[in-house]
Amino acid sequence: MRSDLIFGALTHVKNRYELCQLASKATRKLHRPNTRLQDTTNEVLDRFKDAVPVASAFEAPVEKVHVQERRAA
Repeated sequence: MRSDLIFGALTHVKNRYELCQLASKATRKLHRPNTRLQDTTNEVLDRFKDAVPVASAFEAPVEKVHVQERRAA
């Protein structure tokens, strides 16, 4: 069902409005003639569910730096 696809895609997107915007853009780019628009939308949502978020894919590893705590006098 599409609701399962939406909830799965929301794990990588901040909110539903942003998901709607991204899904509509992706559907327009991935749609092929002679196919149903609903099938293309479902495919896009399925890709969002399975994809690795872009922000975390390019994040550099964070190094922990020990900072000395200041004490009150």
